[in-house]
Amino acid sequence: MGENKVYDLVIVGGGPGGLSAGIYAMRAALVTVLVEQSIPGGQVVLSDEVENYPGIINISGAELSQKFVEHAQSYGLKIVNQEVTEVLPGLEYHTLKLGNEETLKSYSVILATGGSPRTLDVSGEREYYGKGVSYCGVCDGFFFRNKTVVVIGGGDTAAEEALYLSKLAKKVYMVHRREELRAGMILQERIKSECKIEMIWNTQCTSINAGDEGVNSVSLQSTVDDKKWNLPTDGAFIFIGFNPNNKLVPRGVKMNAEGYVITDEKCETNIPGLYVIGDLRAKYARQIVVSASDGCIAALAAAHYVENKKAGETCELPEQIPAVTGNK
Repeated sequence: MGENKVYDLVIVGGGPGGLSAGIYAMRAALVTVLVEQSIPGGQVVLSDEVENYPGIINISGAELSQKFVEHAQSYGLKIVNQEVTEVLPGLEYHTLKLGNEETLKSYSVILATGGSPRTLDVSGEREYYGKGVSYCGVCDGFFFRNKTVVVIGGGDTAAEEALYLSKLAKKVYMVHRREELRAGMILQERIKSECKIEMIWNTQCTSINAGDEGVNSVSLQSTVDDKKWNLPTDGAFIFIGFNPNNKLVPRGVKMNAEGYVITDEKCETNIPGLYVIGDLRAKYARQIVVSASDGCIAALAAAHYVENKKAGETCELPEQIPAVTGNK
């Protein structure tokens, strides 16, 4: 890739945010490379159906991802299939170390490494993801209108998603391993007052079961007396936490208590020229369209940053600036 070459922008991560950034970066004529260690497209590749991306009524996650990739590559975006192992900020440029021991130098960097929902690690969870197993009520709740669903978890997110799903589903079971929720009191009161939600206390999910048409039940076990039973359901929504993929975030970058990176409205961190987008960034909503928006914003901001950076390097200041002495 050229040991002495300095890119205008390196994008780390090939999900909707990273690919959107690639589109806007290429349109801004930035010398750009996108580095993705696996298949471009991010987690959306695993979704059977996407129905909430503007302008597209229904599409599979894999097909939507491919459209992102094709759009970015139509502008000539270079995509490198490699792992980034370290990001080293610098005053002149930033350096990225790759798994193959190569290094990249760039005036600006966009981290789009996303995050991952915490999993139960039970039988059927991975096998039936997208076929009745979900980690996002807003994304997938629409598919369960007038059906029965199970929400697993007891924190704020689980409570919020259960309340959201209760507007769509005919019945929502909320399974929690303790005898009281960890969610805030306001959310707890709302859960109690929602007639469609039934709490199952002191219980854990031990497996997710499915037939030809997808998930049809979950296996449960009491944490008090080890009683076991199967609960019929059309879907299992798991909300036991979310882990931002922040291992590449350099030391000194501001993060909140949950490990999400704090940025300004340009998606820029407290390190100039370093941007963070998508599910790694501290923000209100985590949706495909929001990640794509982040990518657009960060790429436009990076283009402005690089332009100013290069102008500062090429402009020569006069040796002496004449003093202003007033009118003669």
